[in-house]
Amino acid sequence: MSTAQPQNFVQYSTGRRKTSVARVFIRTGGSRIQVNGRTLNDYFGRETRRMLVRQPLVISKLENSVDVWVTVRGGGNSGQAEAIRHGLARALAKHKPEVARDLRTAGLLTRDARKVERKKIGLHKARKALQYSKR
Repeated sequence: MSTAQPQNFVQYSTGRRKTSVARVFIRTGGSRIQVNGRTLNDYFGRETRRMLVRQPLVISKLENSVDVWVTVRGGGNSGQAEAIRHGLARALAKHKPEVARDLRTAGLLTRDARKVERKKIGLHKARKALQYSKR
C-alpha cells in the first residue's frame, strides 16, 4: 500500500464517516479512481459501494475530467466508501466552486456525525437492558 501523495494533484480534501478517514487527491485527467493503490473495482466488491464513491462525480458532471487518488483507513467497507464520497465532494467543491451548491443540495458536503454508541455498564449493549418487572 502506497501512502505517498500523487504527483501534480490539483486539490486535496479529507472525508470522514464513523471511524473511517479518507484522504482524497484529485487532478485533471481521465476518469481513473485509485483507492489504496488499487482500482475502485478491485477495492470495493459491491456495485453499491462503487456507486457511492462515484456519486459526487456524477452530480458535478466531472466523471470524465478528473483522476481521483485516495488513501483510506479505519472502519469497514460502508464507512470507507462514505468517507471517500465525503472527501471527494469536498475536493470537487474546492476545485470547482460552481458545483458546490449541487453537492450541498445532494447532502454530500455535510459530515455524517453518527458513530457507534458505547456499551454502558449494567446493560447488554449500548441500550439493551434486562426486562423490567413491575411486580
